[in-house]
Amino acid sequence: LQTRLQAGQGYGNTLKCVLTVYRNESVAGFFKGMSFPLASIGIYNSVVFGVFSNTQRLLSQLRHGDPASAPSLADMTLASTVAGLVSVGIGTPVELVKIRLQMQTQPYKKANVKQKPTVPGSPVYRGPVHCFRTILQKEGIAGVYRGTVAMLLRDVPGYCVYFIPYAMFCDWITPDGSISPNPFSIWLAGGIAGAISWALCTPMDVVKSRLQADGVYLNQYKGTLDCILQSYQNEGLKVFFRGLTVNTVRGFPSSAATFLGYELSLKAMKRCQTETSP
Repeated sequence: LQTRLQAGQGYGNTLKCVLTVYRNESVAGFFKGMSFPLASIGIYNSVVFGVFSNTQRLLSQLRHGDPASAPSLADMTLASTVAGLVSVGIGTPVELVKIRLQMQTQPYKKANVKQKPTVPGSPVYRGPVHCFRTILQKEGIAGVYRGTVAMLLRDVPGYCVYFIPYAMFCDWITPDGSISPNPFSIWLAGGIAGAISWALCTPMDVVKSRLQADGVYLNQYKGTLDCILQSYQNEGLKVFFRGLTVNTVRGFPSSAATFLGYELSLKAMKRCQTETSP
């Protein structure tokens, strides 16, 4: 829904988008482009969280001589920035394939002639592997990393307002005297952090989605700035808030589950390591 609302034509609000996708593509339409992100999400999250935590520990070691010391706000900001930079290298091709598969049957504008919103386009890709191979053959490495600048502008600040609010909310929610937050505190803090992050990143997420969807049938945008200008000129400021509701609502449960899974896994591994140590 997020991609259709941000980069598609004729979907209107969230409810209309749901009804249009279901009417044209049935339930299967809501799961298009899912396989590639599903196969890579574990690696992606492990790299992002690993880079963030290890960068934070390195900074604490350099500043205080103890990697386990509480990080400062500056340390968390720098660690979040590094995690955001690394995430783009992995995430851009995955996002590109997902969006191309989701958008290949949606209506589009050509030469200022708008097609009927109920008439889907013709499928271009047979699946994620065919999509990736086709993009690589026709557009090269640059095509595979289309939208990288927009993703950098989304993910670098996005991870800063993801990890930092999480740490702050965990501190606020955790009862005094507790060594670490309980599972509910982790779940709640992660959900709130995810909702905040996705809400604030929606404008650049719109630009990223449009750049990556561009090229299924047409090549409308020359780059990130051109996409921003064209989108604003054609649809006004409100275009940059398309999908805000979907992003915010989705951000809470997905981030809550991610942080909870990460923290519980980390605790389990530490416990296992302690028990097996001589």
